[in-house]
Amino acid sequence: MLRPLPDLPWVSAFPELNLRLYVEVAGKPGIWFISLDATNPLAVWAARRAFHLPYFCARMKVDRVGERIDYASERRSSDHRVAFRGAYWPTGSPFEAKAGTIEHFLTERYCLYTQRGDGAVVRASVHHPPWPLQPACARIDENTIASAQGIDLEGAPDLLHFSRKLDVVVWPLEAVSGAPSSSHRSLPRVMLLPRTGGARNANCQE
Repeated sequence: MLRPLPDLPWVSAFPELNLRLYVEVAGKPGIWFISLDATNPLAVWAARRAFHLPYFCARMKVDRVGERIDYASERRSSDHRVAFRGAYWPTGSPFEAKAGTIEHFLTERYCLYTQRGDGAVVRASVHHPPWPLQPACARIDENTIASAQGIDLEGAPDLLHFSRKLDVVVWPLEAVSGAPSSSHRSLPRVMLLPRTGGARNANCQE
């Protein structure tokens, strides 16, 4: 939800799938979105125009079968198939991430960064309560979201979490003092997490 717009179901509630990096600019940690797929054409248009975010229109289907969520996404108007098919489900009770843990590092970030057409890095503040996380398992049948960006992901995810719902408020973009500025697309300081090989279902049992 973008402040000061009202919370409209057809604008602020729709399926979305994103690929992100964890970055730091001028000492402030945040998120850098590599791509975002969504079903709502209006939201895609608005996010591209107002936030300079790499949103794409996609056909998406989300079904709930007991505790399991079946998820399917395929990007529209792409030269190559950009898709995700799989399922995920919680395996434990909700908890709140503690400072200093990897869960806190991944979820407690309160801004997003992007880059305008002139190369300037800008920031939007994000407000949300702490994530109600649950340990999770997943079955991944297809995932070409990252390969569309030239990133190769192999094996099972190292870490999985489930969260049923989180209300998020995003504030307008602002200039970032001390951030790099150039005529070409450049990333802020990027923090990458290691991955290991493994079964595609991460040894999970439904």
